[in-house]
Amino acid sequence: MGADTTGPPRRSADRPSAPPAWSSVWDFVVLVARGHTWRTATRVALVVGTILSAVNQGAVIASGRFGVAAGVRVAVNYLVPFTVASIGYLAPFRRRRRPGPGE
Repeated sequence: MGADTTGPPRRSADRPSAPPAWSSVWDFVVLVARGHTWRTATRVALVVGTILSAVNQGAVIASGRFGVAAGVRVAVNYLVPFTVASIGYLAPFRRRRRPGPGE
């Protein structure tokens, strides 16, 4: 029998490859910027950020007095869960630096 062709073909471009090990904050930022955490962190941020925004800014949004300050608060409601989910996703791939001579 042949391969299962009932579903859509899986493309490797749909998912980034497994993230490489990282050891510094800069390495972490580069991995996030390159999209290694995008799929997972975006889903978490959309759900958690929406709930936080509804709870914390719902009255302001509903009243129509949505200004710059409320916009910043809503943005933070999405940014914080995205960051936490990215950290959680990449944490197992962290490699500890070994101290060199004289450190």
